[in-house]
Parts: sequence; structure tokens; C-alpha cells
Amino acid sequence: MEAMEVSDILQEVTFGQSADESGVFAALCRFQSRFESEASPGGRARVLQHTAELLTNASLSWLFPEGESSSLRRQYLKLLTSFVSHAALPESDTDSDAPPARSYEGIPGRCLEVCAVFLALSAQIEKALVNPPGSSASLGTLVRTLAPTLCLFCITHLQKQPWSDAASRSRASELQAAVQRMSGSGSPHEMLSGSPEEERTGLFGPVLDLLLPDLTKSRWKRKPSVKLVFSWMLLQVARPRLAEHLEKVFPASLLISDDYWLENKVLGVKCLHHIVLNVPAADLRQFNRASVLHHMLFSSLHSFDGTLAQVIDLQVPCGWSVRVFYLVVNAPQVVLPCLIDLLSVIENPASVPRTSKHFDQVFRHILTYMEMEHKLDLRRVYAENLVVLVERMGVWIIRHLKRLERVIVGYLEVSDAPEEKARLSILDALEKTLRIAWPRVERRLEALARSLLRFLVDVSSSTSPLREQLMEKASCCLMLLECSSRGKLQVRCIIILGNQLAFLRTSPPPSSSQTVLLEVDSSCVPGPVFRCIQSVLCIPGAVGSSPSLTVPS
Repeated sequence: MEAMEVSDILQEVTFGQSADESGVFAALCRFQSRFESEASPGGRARVLQHTAELLTNASLSWLFPEGESSSLRRQYLKLLTSFVSHAALPESDTDSDAPPARSYEGIPGRCLEVCAVFLALSAQIEKALVNPPGSSASLGTLVRTLAPTLCLFCITHLQKQPWSDAASRSRASELQAAVQRMSGSGSPHEMLSGSPEEERTGLFGPVLDLLLPDLTKSRWKRKPSVKLVFSWMLLQVARPRLAEHLEKVFPASLLISDDYWLENKVLGVKCLHHIVLNVPAADLRQFNRASVLHHMLFSSLHSFDGTLAQVIDLQVPCGWSVRVFYLVVNAPQVVLPCLIDLLSVIENPASVPRTSKHFDQVFRHILTYMEMEHKLDLRRVYAENLVVLVERMGVWIIRHLKRLERVIVGYLEVSDAPEEKARLSILDALEKTLRIAWPRVERRLEALARSLLRFLVDVSSSTSPLREQLMEKASCCLMLLECSSRGKLQVRCIIILGNQLAFLRTSPPPSSSQTVLLEVDSSCVPGPVFRCIQSVLCIPGAVGSSPSLTVPS
């Protein structure tokens, strides 16, 4: 298409008022033909510019004639699909290597050129939706035809990736907002999921149909944007709409999580976790999906134990660029929450008797790894998930009290300051254990009380801002020990020698349930520890220099 030919078309469109669809159909065909025949990026950019002018200057009745046919809608879609290829990402030659960063150099600029056309068309469609020149039903059909392609394009360039920059992401965000308005949605979630109240379906299904041909075992790793677009859309769709697409999203998520790249594993497990949380349990148990997922996740606990790190460039004042590695996520931090939520699906609560064998298997695994783990970041992850697992298992934790006691005592002895997440979580796990399995705790009384008292003395001398919170949780656990032991926590004497704490109990305990604390020197025992013991054992009186505190019988 020569420049004179383009100007002639634009003049004809600007001043022509014909409502016949043959004019716009011919113009769209000529622009598409010229665009596809251009070999140079500059020539394609000029065609895109002229197309944007065409869409901006044309009248609504010419662009969207009354009673538009399916052939015109298909031609609009063909034109958009052809323009999308202008900003398409290069494919990798192999599955093992991603395309180099230099291959994305021209993508942001091409994205801006394509976005200009799509935004011009979207603006005209929005105007026509307000004052339709013809049938509003046919215009709604055109929107449903074009919206999936526009949505897929804007999501691809919306995320912060090597193929985007600030300008391209901004224009892609504008295009996403335009697609939301055209579809009558107020958020990305509503755009993809639809509105159940208005019985309007979303774009997730149609966009997924466009994406699935590339989500195959032989193609998905050659296109790096496919997994990111899929995961972004999936995390926007929640129940009850997600169950409608389970047959498509479940295999794709398994495919991504089954990759040997740690980054892909983490992304795939996140998608699977979202599916577990937002799909009914009956649907997950159907066709043995839950068992397949359980096998994959449990196997990942043995082989998928690395950490995912990311590299960032920091500019220092002297002008140098410093490369810094920082931790993004621990692999168990992703796998364990998904596996624990899946266990509630596999172990059907309605089944009687409830064997809880899958819970036992995971609980034993976590306790084994907790006993061996020395990295503080992983200890925090295991302790945090232990709290959830204890609560989910309920009374069945009595099968594991001996090993659980060893883990709790070991974790209370090691500080992970300044956050103290591991010890805070382990205290929460101990509290839940005491509340759930209190009839079986009496035989663990001495070991747990000794560990908690040592912990109180250790924390009382620290300067951590979380000291009060730690001591409060430990006091709560001591109080639960006192209640669960039916008053057998009879403390006779606490003596601190160096860093060791000797905890002596009377045997047999006194006949009364009262507790006596004798001959404790406050110069040896810190005041906060005294106050904790007083609150636990309900001993009146203040802490003096040489207190002799006795509870009346």
C-alpha cells in the first residue's frame, strides 16, 4: 500500500458516511494484506500508524454497520491477530535454554505501536456501546469476538519481564482497563470470571483456549510468556468459576510443576495450590486427581528442597553496579501449604472410621526434617507449617507425641533472632498440642516444663523487642501444662547455676493442689521469670530480694 493509497482510504473514510459494511471490510483486508507483505519493521510500523488513524477518524456507523455479519467480525479478528504477531516474543530453539535478553530488545517498542491501534479500536467500541449506531446485540458479539485476543496481548506485556519496559507496561495496563470497560467489568477478576449475578461469563475460558495450544509438553518452555500469562490468569479466577475449567487448568499446572527448573516448579505448585483451594473436594477426588497430586507433592518434599534466588543489580553512589543475590522463596514454603490443604481433600472427614494415614505420613516426614534441619530460614518454614498440621490432625497427633516433644524442645533452644518466627511458631504448636492432646501430656510434663523454664530464663536476658510476646506464650504453655497435669506441676525449688537450670519436683506431690515456691533468690532468678511463674501457679505477693512465697493450703 503506497502512501497515496493510504491517504485516499483515510480521506474516503473520513468524509464518507456510507453504512455499508463492504467499505470497512475492504479497508481492513487491504490494511492486513499490506501489513503482512511488509518485511521491514519500519514499514509495518507505518501501516500500524495508518490503521490507528483509520480507526480514530472513521465514523461509528462506518466501522460498525447495522446488522454486521460474521465475516466482518472475523476480519476484525484476523487483523488483530496479524498485528499481535508484530510484538510476538521469539521462541527458543530448545527446551533447556531461554532466549537471550538481547532478543527482546525491540519488543517494547513494537508493543507500543500495536497498543496504539488496539486502544484506538477500543475507544471506538466504547463510544458505540454508549450510543450504538446499529444493533447493540451485534456489537456485543463483536466485543466477545475480539476481547480474548486483546486480553491475551495485554496480559503478556503487563508483567515486569525482560520483554517489557515501563512505557509498554503502562500502555498494556491502559488496554487492560479498556477491555474491562468493554466487557462491563470492574476488575481483572470480574473480567476473567464474569458476573454470576448477571449470568455473564468471563474471558478466562476463551483466552485459555487461545493459550492451550502452546501449553503442551513440546512447546510451553519455548515460549517464556505462556506460563506467566497462564498463572496470572489462573490466580485471578476463584470459586465457583474455576471448577468449570478444571479439566484444562489441572493438567497444565501439573506440567509446569513437573519441570526440573526450580522456578517453574514453584510457579506450578502455586497454581496447583490455588486449584486445591478453589475447586470442590469432590471434583478433585474425581478421576483420582487428588491422589496424583498428593504423590507428586510428597515426592517433591524429598527432591524439591532447594531455594529460589534472584539476582538484582544495585547502583552504589560511586557509580558501580553491584550484583546481589537475595532469597525469594524456599521450596518447602510452597510445597507444604499445598500438601497440607490437599490432605483435607484426600482424607474425607465424612469417612468413618477416619484412618488419617496420609496426615500421619506427612507429619512423620516433617518431624524428621525438622530434627535434622539447621538452616534458620527452613526451620521457620517447618515450624510455621507444623502449627497448621497439628490443628488439622486434631487428636491424631497422640501417635507422634514422643517425636513432637523432641522437636519442640530442640526448637526452643535455638534462637532465630531478630524475628524469632521459628520459636513463636513452635510455641503456638505446643499450645495447640496441649489443648488437643492434654490427657496424654502428663508423662511429658517434666521435659516440657524444664524446656519452657529454660526458655523463659534465656529470653528474659535478651534485648529482643519480641521478649514480652515470647514470655507470654511460654507462660500460657506452662499454664496449660499445670491444668492438664491436674495440679501435678509442683515446683519446690528453682536454682540457677551458670547457664543451667535445675528443675526439681516433689515425688509424690503434696496432697493439696496448691503449689509452694521456696527459697528462691531474686539475684539468681530474673524478675520477669518470677512474674511468669507467679502468674502460672497463681502465687500472690510481689517479688522481693529474698522472697519466700507460699500459697495458703
